[in-house]
Formats: sequence, structure tokens, C-alpha cells
Amino acid sequence: MRVEWPTLLLIIASYAAWLAALFLLPGHSLAAAIVLCTLAITLHSSLQHEVTHGHPFNERRLGEVLVFGSLNLVIPYLRFRDTHLAHHMDARLTDPYDDPESNYLDPAVWQTLPRWVRRGFAFNNTLLGRMAIGPLVGQIAFMATDWRSIREGDRAVRNGWLWHVPAVVVVLTAVILSPMPLWAYALSVYLGLSVLKIRTFLEHQAHERSSARTVIIEDRGPLAFLFLNNNLHVVHHMHPRLPWYRLPRIYFNNRDKYLRRNNSYRYSSYAEIFRRHLTRAKDPVPHPLYPDP
Repeated sequence: MRVEWPTLLLIIASYAAWLAALFLLPGHSLAAAIVLCTLAITLHSSLQHEVTHGHPFNERRLGEVLVFGSLNLVIPYLRFRDTHLAHHMDARLTDPYDDPESNYLDPAVWQTLPRWVRRGFAFNNTLLGRMAIGPLVGQIAFMATDWRSIREGDRAVRNGWLWHVPAVVVVLTAVILSPMPLWAYALSVYLGLSVLKIRTFLEHQAHERSSARTVIIEDRGPLAFLFLNNNLHVVHHMHPRLPWYRLPRIYFNNRDKYLRRNNSYRYSSYAEIFRRHLTRAKDPVPHPLYPDP
């Protein structure tokens, strides 16, 4: 059986860091415990993404057992898996309805929104806003969509949430038994989701050509590691079965090919993104090409 040891060892390390944040650090420094817990939650979410694409085993269900309990508490693994795999239909990328991870709205819907709601969405389209209110905005939209699906009789969505309940119980039991206060863990969850919003902030753009909708961020720093090189997003979309540790070599050995493919939709680093888009939106909220993206 194929085993990708870097991924498997990283899964173990993420749990070790999480447990250290819960049980070892709070007695010394609660602030340090929150920071480490935030990083562990972020990394664990990135590892869940790896597992959805068949890592670290050639039998995906074995990997799912290892990461099934979402440390972030609010996103059921099964729902993340199903929506993310649907997102990988490149022809649908950025579509407000068909792409579950799109941040664009239907222009017709945008026109009906109250002014204060539009302002909230506009702030959410800056990097500062995405980190500050993005986890809340995204969670409300995610749960509202799933609730409609459940009411319409979608059993897969319903079961995804039902299976999430025992997983949450296990994670919360560990938190309750630890010295870390519940409010501190809740803060770590929000901060972890906030860090993940840096990755998803501009992964995709509206473009007539589907291959030009996916970004490359040539970062090799701490955020690239936390996101398991998913900043090289074109490479991931073209080769979703490639493990995270092979993406940099594949990209930098074939850099011109990938930049031709995505029409040079590229940033040099996350620092550049912070400089350019911390308080200035990159995209409009209503999809500029809809209904024919």
C-alpha cells in the first residue's frame, strides 16, 4: 500500500501541536497556547484538504479516519470534501451558484441587497475584511445553503452534518478536559479560519477562460507551509493527485508553462497581497461576467 510519509507524519505532528496547545502551554502562557492552537487548526484544515485528494494513502477512507474530526468544529469534514471536490470542476470556477467556493454574487441578487449588507460584503472583499469578518460571513452562507439542501431532502448534506456531531463531541471533550478555557479555544478556531481566508482570498478570479481563473502565489514562507503549497494553485488544480511536497518542484521547473496557462495571474508572495489588498478590494462582489462566466 502506498504511504506518503511526509503527509502522514505531518498529520501526527498537527495533533501533537494541538494537544500541546491544549494541555501543556496554558499553564505557562495562554497567549502562546492560543497561537499554537491556531496554527494547529490551520494546518489540520490544510491536511483535510490533502486527504480529500487521496493522500496519504491510496485508499482515501483510511486518510479520512485520521482527519475526520474537524479541529475547527464548524466545518464537517464530509461537507468540506463534497463541496471542495465539486469546486474542482474548472469550467464552473467562480460561478456564484455552481462553484461552492465562489466569493462572487449574482449581480441580480446584489441589486436587491440593502445598502448595509452591500457595505459588509464590500469590506469582506478586502483582505482585512476577509480575515476580520470572513469566517463569520462564510459560515453563515455555508450553513444557510446546507440548511436549504437539507429541507429539500438532500440526504448527503444531512448525513454530513449528523456524522459531524460525534466528531465535535470528541474534540470538545478534549478541550473541556484540558486547562485551555473554552473561550480561548473558540478564539483559536476563529483565528485559524481567519488565517485560512488569506489563502482563499484571491485563489480565483473572474475570467472568460477557465484556465486563467486560478492564481499562482510564488511564496515559500510560513504561510505557504501552513497552506501546504496550495498557493501554487494552478498546479494543484491541474494535478490534484500530486502531494503537497511535490508542488514547488513541479511548478518552478515548469514555471513558464503554468504562467502561460493562467494568463500570468500571479503574485510574488503573500506580503505583496497584504501590501496591495489589505484595505483595497481586488474584485467586485457581483460577478463581472455573470451569467456567462
